[in-house]
Amino acid sequence: MLHLDRNGYYGEDGASLNLTAMWKHFDRQQTHDPKYGQNRDWNIDLIPKFIMADGKLVKMLLKTRVAKYLEWKSIDATYVYQMRQAGFFSSGGGTICKVPATDSEALKADLMGMLEKRRCKNFFVYVQNFKMEDQKTWKEGMDPSKCSFQQIVDYFGLEKNTIDFIGHAVALYTNDNFLQQPALGTLQKIKLYMNSMGLFGDSPFIYPIYGLGGIPEGFSRMCAVHGGTFMLNTDIDEVVFDQGKVVGVKKDGNVTKTNMVVCSPSYALKAGL
Repeated sequence: MLHLDRNGYYGEDGASLNLTAMWKHFDRQQTHDPKYGQNRDWNIDLIPKFIMADGKLVKMLLKTRVAKYLEWKSIDATYVYQMRQAGFFSSGGGTICKVPATDSEALKADLMGMLEKRRCKNFFVYVQNFKMEDQKTWKEGMDPSKCSFQQIVDYFGLEKNTIDFIGHAVALYTNDNFLQQPALGTLQKIKLYMNSMGLFGDSPFIYPIYGLGGIPEGFSRMCAVHGGTFMLNTDIDEVVFDQGKVVGVKKDGNVTKTNMVVCSPSYALKAGL
């Protein structure tokens, strides 16, 4: 196996860059200011994101044994900023609150009043026990593959603020379209968040200590163990075909033969595919 990368680091858009590489990536005419410290102090993700502890990516890393090349830390918690109206015993205005993801946390959350905490707890218990194949876990016979998520939260009487943080901070939707879509997808996302709690710490999210670039680098190490060859700072000029089938890649007139090419879309666009 031959692995080519036009960059001097692994991962392309999924890389984590030190200061020198970051400055070169965004502005090739300058070098980083020394006031920011040493290269080894920085691993800057080009596409920053957290990883769900019970998600498919983690399972894939464990299955492929790439996880042994990575060190992880658990994210301490997730929070939302919420505007609240003043009450008899509380002041109004914006506040930052931890997102509850279990029934016990819902009872302690600052996001809700006492009655709403109880309703939210009941909702989380329902989600935790929910199984699509077991109709006894459905509420009032509502089929989650057909009824909307709005119907589910209406059944539990949840308030708008509660629905907002469940939809955006737990299920991680970026808009409110999920409310009118079949509830099953949203329930599965909430269940994934809840199942991820406590697997590797007190948060559902984990993160490679040295940045997300450790993931493609981990796959590169695994590939090298099995005889793969890596060439960084090497681009291609063309994907070579013969009778409609891939037979190699060309660089500076030299062709490396292969019967399969797996690449980032940017390489295919450059090669005119």
